[in-house]
This record gives sequence, C-alpha cells and structure tokens, in this order.
Amino acid sequence: MEITARSLWTLVHGMGFGALYLLACSGALVELHRRYAPGNAGAMPARDESFLRIYLVAMAALAWLTVLTGAYIIYPWYRAVAPPGTADLAAFPQRLLMASPSTSAWHSLGMEWKEHVAWLVPISITMAAAVVLEYGRNLKNHPQLRATVLCFVWVSLLAAGIAGFFGAMINKNAPVEGGARIHILSGK
Repeated sequence: MEITARSLWTLVHGMGFGALYLLACSGALVELHRRYAPGNAGAMPARDESFLRIYLVAMAALAWLTVLTGAYIIYPWYRAVAPPGTADLAAFPQRLLMASPSTSAWHSLGMEWKEHVAWLVPISITMAAAVVLEYGRNLKNHPQLRATVLCFVWVSLLAAGIAGFFGAMINKNAPVEGGARIHILSGK
C-alpha cells in the first residue's frame, strides 16, 4: 500500500484540516447558541469562557491552515501546465477537467469557489474569535453583535462545507498525483 506525496498533502488538507474544521464548526455553533441563547440567564463560568476563547482561536488557526495549504501547496500542482502535445493529462488535473465537457464545470464552478469564496472561512471565523476574545462574558449584553457572531460562524460552516464538497468531487475526477511514493504497508 502506497500513496504519493501530493496525494498525502491533499489528504492532510481536505480530510485532516478541512474535515476537522467542519466538525469543530458544528461544535462551536452549538456552544455559542447554548451559552448566549436569549433565555439563558446564568453567567458563564470563567473556565468555560477560557475554553470557548481557546476553541475559537484554534478553529481560526485550523481554518487558516486549511486554506493556506490548499492555496499554496496543492493549488500550484492542480494548475500545472501540460507541455504542448501532451496526450495523457492525468498529471495535470486542471487541464484534465477542462478537456471534457462533462467535467469542465468542476473546474469552472467548483475550483472557482475554492479559489475565491473559500477564503471567507478563515476570515469569518477569525472575526468571530476576535469578537469573543474582546467581549467575552459581556457578549451576552450585545444581542446584535452576538447574532453577527453566530451568522459569521454559519457563513464559515457553509462556505467550508461547499468547498469541501467541491474539493472531494474535483479530486475524484482529477486527483492531484505525483511526487515521491510513500510506502505505508507492504503486501505479502
């Protein structure tokens, strides 16, 4: 059993950082709603407040790791230009997708989303973390700001989910391959 170095980076980006972020985002939504719900009159203990702050900062770091590994490690491999006259486009994922009318939309819609809109994920969760860091327990006294934080976490979750879906479909149709082979298990 083996995997290429580029496939490993794609796995780390999508199934490592990206999937973990989606799980963390759903947990953040539940926790933010639970703590700042209009009917919840109890004060948040200091330990819980610290946990929420650390959780959101870690989520922001995870979101930035996901986007930066996608943009600066995987994306250049995806956009590799095939030399003129190349018949086998398997090593050139963007060109492979664009070569067929049945897969060209994965590039024109899916990769465009990942290139541009996916940047909303780390930006919006960083904003939410910054507001929680700044206001802490006092966020309960600012309903409009609290609603804005929840909205930005939702935006982050939706943008990440759509980007993850497009990434999986693009990788299914035109995987980023190449680089050194990494042997995981040897067969009998």
